[in-house]
Amino acid sequence: MRAVDIVRKKRDAAELTRDEIEFLVEGAARGTIPDYQLSAWLMAVVWRGMTPAELASLTDAMLHSGRVLDFSSLAGAKVDKHSTGGVGDKTSLVIAPVAAAGGLRVPMISGRGLGHTGGTLDKLESIPGFNVNLSLAQFRGVLEKCGCALIGQTPEIAPADKKLYALRDVTATVESPFLISASIMSKKLAEGIDALVLDVKTGDGAFLKSESESERLARLMVDAGTRMGTRVVALITGMDQPLGRKVGNALEVEESLEVLSGGGPEDLRELCLELSAWMFVLGGRTKTIPEGKNLARETIATGRARDTFREVVRQQGGDAKVIDDPSRLPRAKSITRVKAPRTGIVTGTRCEEIGRASMMLGGGREREEDTVDPAVGLVIEKKIGDAVCAGEPLCTVHYNSQARLPEALALLDRCFQIDAGPPRQLPLVRKLIGAEAFG
Repeated sequence: MRAVDIVRKKRDAAELTRDEIEFLVEGAARGTIPDYQLSAWLMAVVWRGMTPAELASLTDAMLHSGRVLDFSSLAGAKVDKHSTGGVGDKTSLVIAPVAAAGGLRVPMISGRGLGHTGGTLDKLESIPGFNVNLSLAQFRGVLEKCGCALIGQTPEIAPADKKLYALRDVTATVESPFLISASIMSKKLAEGIDALVLDVKTGDGAFLKSESESERLARLMVDAGTRMGTRVVALITGMDQPLGRKVGNALEVEESLEVLSGGGPEDLRELCLELSAWMFVLGGRTKTIPEGKNLARETIATGRARDTFREVVRQQGGDAKVIDDPSRLPRAKSITRVKAPRTGIVTGTRCEEIGRASMMLGGGREREEDTVDPAVGLVIEKKIGDAVCAGEPLCTVHYNSQARLPEALALLDRCFQIDAGPPRQLPLVRKLIGAEAFG
């Protein structure tokens, strides 16, 4: 069997066999197939798609390219949450400690930034000393002690996904719903979880722009999890503007701490409560979503969620003093502001380009080997629906490199739509997929 023949077959829209897919996945995991052939196959999948049988084979092969964890000996339901990625989406940093403080076990294996969106691992690594590269034994130890642990893919967990994930980021093959589904579900099901809540983004700042595309992806993932015996619900949520107000790794950690302290922007708080509630329902901690939201609020109000996050940071080698003193996070040397050209109401944003501007400043990767500057990013001063006067700041830019600044500012200058009338307001949670199975 040759990789080039498999690439050609998919290029020509023929259905791959299970053996052919397993050959590619094994080659990705072991490094026996070169990057250029894997990249060509990824692009062929983007163009030609996959049949249900191909997707099932791909997910299963990626899942079993490494170890599948078993946490059945630990008390409590094992529940995780995953987002398909959006600008300013830092909910994992809030939800993991909230769910753990509410009695669940949250073994969270996350990824790095893809394209114009930030990654949970990059955010966590902006906390000085935080180690996302724990061994599986260490991962289990933190999970047992704290109720949650947050790490990256280890060599043992879905190694094929780790390789393909990195290639997708730098070969413009991120957006395929088939590749996204296989990547997410193989990695999540390898965690040995009982239930999974999916946050599938839709809108300009999402990888999938239309609600129909997002719903299609959600159904692919819910079906995959259900078929393998895991309780799964997907929420289709809006990404027409950044979530919260801060975009950039250290800035997003800071905003997550605001929420864990009972504050933070309303949209971020609302989504964190909704996602946490579904985790509690699927994990059997509450019977209804209102009860789940109340439990989430209680963990925040009593400080239990914040205390849980502090202990996770300590156990994973990070500076736990950051939790009470966010000024210890990396800070950019300089700031500047993008100002409104006229008076009116913000009626829309080019959310993806806001994410790209943050990446241009150094907050993301253009190439797989690039390093990330944890301090840079944006603070959105005006959200959709906010009134603004000419000359008022629309966003504040935190930067370290003067050379990177002009291109980012040129992008941001066209990211905010200002009109005379009020905008069309859409709900944050657009649709639920799979929820009917849980009342």
